[in-house]
Amino acid sequence: NYYCTIKDITSLESEINLMFTRAIVLLSLAVPSSAFVQPTLFNSPSTARFASKEATNGEVTHTKKKDTNGEAIVNGSAATDGESGKDPHSFIVPILGDLHIDPRKMEDYSIGREHVKSIIKDAKSKVGNDNVALVSLGDLGESKNCDHNPDNPFELFAGTSKCHTMAAAFLGSFDVPYEVIGGNHDLEGIDEFDSDARNLRNFLKCHGKETPQFCRQIAEKTLLVGLCSTIFREATYTSHEVIIDDEQIRWFEELLKSKPAEDGWKIFVFSHAPPNGSGIRIIQENHVVNGCCWLNHSSEKNCRKFIELVREHRCIKGWFSGHFHLGQDYQDSITFPTIDPSEGPYPNRGSCVFAQTSVMRAGTSRDGRQQSRLLRGTKDGFEICTIDHKNDGKVRVDATITYRDNSHEVGVYAHEDEAYDHDNYFKVYQPQMDDHAYICADDEEMCMLTPDPITDETVAWWKLSCGRVLGVVNGMMLEFDKSTLAPLGLVMSQDELSGKQVAIVDSGLEECMINFEEDGMDGADCADTEQDDSREQAVLVFDDDGVTVVQPNDDGSYWRKIVRNKIARMKERRREKAAVEFAQMFLPVRTEEEAKVKTVSTWGPYTTTSGVAKSTGVEGITKQAKKLTVYSS
Repeated sequence: NYYCTIKDITSLESEINLMFTRAIVLLSLAVPSSAFVQPTLFNSPSTARFASKEATNGEVTHTKKKDTNGEAIVNGSAATDGESGKDPHSFIVPILGDLHIDPRKMEDYSIGREHVKSIIKDAKSKVGNDNVALVSLGDLGESKNCDHNPDNPFELFAGTSKCHTMAAAFLGSFDVPYEVIGGNHDLEGIDEFDSDARNLRNFLKCHGKETPQFCRQIAEKTLLVGLCSTIFREATYTSHEVIIDDEQIRWFEELLKSKPAEDGWKIFVFSHAPPNGSGIRIIQENHVVNGCCWLNHSSEKNCRKFIELVREHRCIKGWFSGHFHLGQDYQDSITFPTIDPSEGPYPNRGSCVFAQTSVMRAGTSRDGRQQSRLLRGTKDGFEICTIDHKNDGKVRVDATITYRDNSHEVGVYAHEDEAYDHDNYFKVYQPQMDDHAYICADDEEMCMLTPDPITDETVAWWKLSCGRVLGVVNGMMLEFDKSTLAPLGLVMSQDELSGKQVAIVDSGLEECMINFEEDGMDGADCADTEQDDSREQAVLVFDDDGVTVVQPNDDGSYWRKIVRNKIARMKERRREKAAVEFAQMFLPVRTEEEAKVKTVSTWGPYTTTSGVAKSTGVEGITKQAKKLTVYSS
């Protein structure tokens, strides 16, 4: 075990050297970045001294780790003795969002790097070398074939050795130490590595990391802490869920306990996706419906764990994330611990400000923005800024946060929304208790949630007696977290819901009745429900043509965990491809498209309420739907 004090990648493969030679040529064409103007927040001088970095001759150096009694490894040498004339509490950290490096398209990265390097150079003169660092939020490579491997024209670039070698070279070229965490694409080297563990080891090796997580002291009693996604192939559901493993969660919790706000500690956290409860509302619809919006999204317990830690430990002052590829021109991309009472109830976000980070390259942006974040701190508070790569690297202050004491702060937005385009992102409707859309009262036996047929404009939500929260927004039915009211996932899609209505009815029986008629249902109505004091309810979607019962999952949740991990889906597609080829050979079809229409798949586990496994068919899909004969006089 070691303390890592400096990271500096010096040896690269010949092809990487060639790529950067070309990138340097491109730099000569780039417009110089605008001067970085330090705000008055940083103008007060100090006589504090800092430790200078040891000479390394360009090598990665490690200092033998002392006995830490289980404490976290801490990178950096800030806030010690050495460099004079600097405020030990001041620090500056540029933050890069999803890079998705494509070795064929390096111009935006070269230009963006010069913008950030200009800021870093100025920052060092103001706060000292040791109080400046770079943080990358992961998703380092493009999830496409980038003509990088002549032996495998189908291999994805993301997660490969070449990807992480190139990313390490890029991140190591900013003339400042860098920290990096993995996102949902960084273990995607599925052709090169046969397990997440091997892929992760390569990621760590390429970036000179001892552990997936990181901890860097950036100023006096101020830490930068990063949490890394470590699961891709082994994900239970979508591989694009950002999963922090249990070991990291335990490490994080112990670190927070050891650095209490009461002792003056301030911690800034970095993760690829934001935690549930962050309040960030500028997100992508596909992340909502596929269940990969929040950290550990599919695990109800671990998904809520991070906001619980934020609420408990007020040393957490800021939390930065990427993942959505959306810009920083919207106020909803930053959330404060408290809000104006006129906007809703107290959100209970501890002392933490949450901030979303955009992207550097145009081809990866979902709303046309090319931006990075800049974090600037002093003993009095901190600023969250935007580095605008489409505007010569201009720095704009987005929010100013002032510490009132060790556990309380006040945040102020520096500007109104610069842009607001609903076509390019999904602004999440955030339910609030007793707001205009809260329809059903707790004691109603039947609630007509939508008195009119549902349209794209319908907004309604309700809380079931069991505590689960469902709602209709953008023509879809979603489930929301019962504690944070953040969206969890899709319950019913727009094509199923449009033009219909929703009702909630009590479904429990007043008296116990034994059912002798149906196999497997003997005594089911008398099942012991003493452990659950809530009323049993049914969610019904209906129109004149019929009623659909929305059944919950085994764990009681309603949102549909439809998407499995990428490996499972690749195998399923190969089976379907084989079936299409079979159909072309043996069925009376003339084209591949006709064969695809006649090829369907079945999935488990449930298709019926029957207690006997009589049929596996799905009516209207793998078997003919029942026909209803209507008699009239």
